[in-house]
Amino acid sequence: MCGIVGYIGKRDVAPLLLEGLQRLEYRGYDSSGIVISSPKSPALKMVKAKGRVRELEARVPKRFAGSTGIAHTRWATHGAPSDLNAHPHLDAEGKVAVVHNGIIDNASDLRARLNADGVEFLSETDTEVLTHLIARSPAATLEEKVREALRLIEGTYGIAVMHADFPDRIVVARNGSPVVLGIGEKEMFVASDVAALVSHTRQVVTLDDGEMATLKADDFRTYTTEGSTTSATPTTVEWEAESYDMSGHDTYMHKEISEQAEAVDRVLRGRIDDRFSTVHLGGLNLDARDARGVRRVKILGCGTSYHAGQMGAQLIEELARIPADAEPASEFRYRNPVVDPDTLYVAVSQSGETYDVLAAVQELKRKGARVLGVVNVVGSAIARETDGGVYVHAGPEVCVVSTKCFTNTVVSFALLALHLGRIRDLSVADGKRIIAGLRKLPGQIAEILDREDEIEKLAGEYADARSMMFIGRVRGYPVAREASLKLKEVSYIHAEAYPASELKHGPLALIEPAMPTVAIVPDDDLLEKNRAALEEIKARDGRILAVAHQEQPKADHTIVVPKNEDELDPILMGIPLQLLAYHTALNLGRDIDKPRNLAKSVTVE
Repeated sequence: MCGIVGYIGKRDVAPLLLEGLQRLEYRGYDSSGIVISSPKSPALKMVKAKGRVRELEARVPKRFAGSTGIAHTRWATHGAPSDLNAHPHLDAEGKVAVVHNGIIDNASDLRARLNADGVEFLSETDTEVLTHLIARSPAATLEEKVREALRLIEGTYGIAVMHADFPDRIVVARNGSPVVLGIGEKEMFVASDVAALVSHTRQVVTLDDGEMATLKADDFRTYTTEGSTTSATPTTVEWEAESYDMSGHDTYMHKEISEQAEAVDRVLRGRIDDRFSTVHLGGLNLDARDARGVRRVKILGCGTSYHAGQMGAQLIEELARIPADAEPASEFRYRNPVVDPDTLYVAVSQSGETYDVLAAVQELKRKGARVLGVVNVVGSAIARETDGGVYVHAGPEVCVVSTKCFTNTVVSFALLALHLGRIRDLSVADGKRIIAGLRKLPGQIAEILDREDEIEKLAGEYADARSMMFIGRVRGYPVAREASLKLKEVSYIHAEAYPASELKHGPLALIEPAMPTVAIVPDDDLLEKNRAALEEIKARDGRILAVAHQEQPKADHTIVVPKNEDELDPILMGIPLQLLAYHTALNLGRDIDKPRNLAKSVTVE
């Protein structure tokens, strides 16, 4: 959610930090700040501002030179957005500066203790508590000062710390919130996301929970919060800096929607095995004997990843004939779930750092479960903590609202379902049929995207709606749920999703001309059932936009999509509804890449 950037080296640091913050703007934030120093001038100099990074940049003085610095974009938790609540936070003497992602759960108790000792707080944040704890530590080194302060902290954190008395270093630490080191030539970087680093280095080290690091201009070392040395081998980031550019598009959301044909081709590349009508998923670490022993699959995700998991569960049931379901990871660990040794758990997260999903993985591992990860970021926390998994290879996704990563995640589940199915009872003929369907997806996605002008006009027809209903049956229901979420996220129009079969059990009371319905109507064995639902809506003067494989007579408008295999049709039917949400938001003048109140990577509970 919040963003961290830091640098130590020889270059002028302020422009580097501001550029890094701009790279992290997609994560969602409400204020930002920067603090710098240099060995020749170790006094800390700080600028903060509520609002966008451009507001901060406008406040930075012309003479603001330094070679070491940390910066931050904040997404408010403790205290409303303001200049004072923005990070970094300094202690009373102005010697210690801290930027922090996460939430300190016992901040109130610690604040009360510090107040009793005479400490005066300038902000409402939990982070300022940590700043004062570090400043008041009697330890001789900055590393030990930070370590002593962290022993008192309960909660999650990714932090970077500077101290005027130790101008040759930045100390960082992680527990539940990502921290990535960037290894340069006689310069070092730190960030909460590789997006802030790839313009300068592709050699990175990702810290584990409970790990700290000291960065100096020509060196770094990693160790635990208990002081034990750890070994850290840099890895190479696969994405280029250009992957984070808009490439001529007006918004990242539009760019990422338009990249889906290529992204799906990428997730399929090298994985299809025509000889045995199956796929290779080498990262699963699940041999055929183990796969045959799986009696149930439970998929855990949040938001869009949860909806992808619902579609994945249906694919696994249909192709592998294993009972499967999806559940919000944010609820899973709080209901004291029964963890079955014969159940395969699958954790889904675009960033691989979603806190609720990561916490569920850790609880499952503690109870001895086998857990796979489906993530988009190599080396992310969930990728490291699971027993194996599938990378979705969507490429960087910058817009807060997920599009191409959602599509690639569902395609990855199709691959997993085919793999499990061919190990079990799926026939060679059905394997060939699904592979042929998978190979058609990129071309069919491109065909849908070529009809954007038509969908843009339809968005104009529905942009005046105060509320919308989305319906679908069985395979179509998760499509309806995800489309409903997309519209809410990016346009702020209220939307609800229901199974079409549930209309007469309550939701029909909402139907009127002012409340349009978007209906998912594939050509499958439920076609006539879905058409009956359209009849019910039309009889109550409801407006209908259908997404279907053929024109629907009862619909006011129909978006016709290409037909694939029944099991794979949902992948295609969601794409025009991404464009519908996008153009509706455009009609309404929304901040499409940075919707209000939302963040890209949710690393707090």
